[in-house]
Amino acid sequence: MAEYKKDGQQAFLGSGQLKSEDKAIRDLQKRIRDLEEENDILKKTMHFFAKDRR
Repeated sequence: MAEYKKDGQQAFLGSGQLKSEDKAIRDLQKRIRDLEEENDILKKTMHFFAKDRR
């Protein structure tokens, strides 16, 4: 009852549905992981091309 009073219809979403705040947090965490992966790739590429110049 406390959860229903607090969140109303969104208290028991289920079926993979998330509250809007939880979905936003999940999306931002995914974006951070993607950007960190891109940075790692760019760093490795930078080191690869730096070796060619020597």
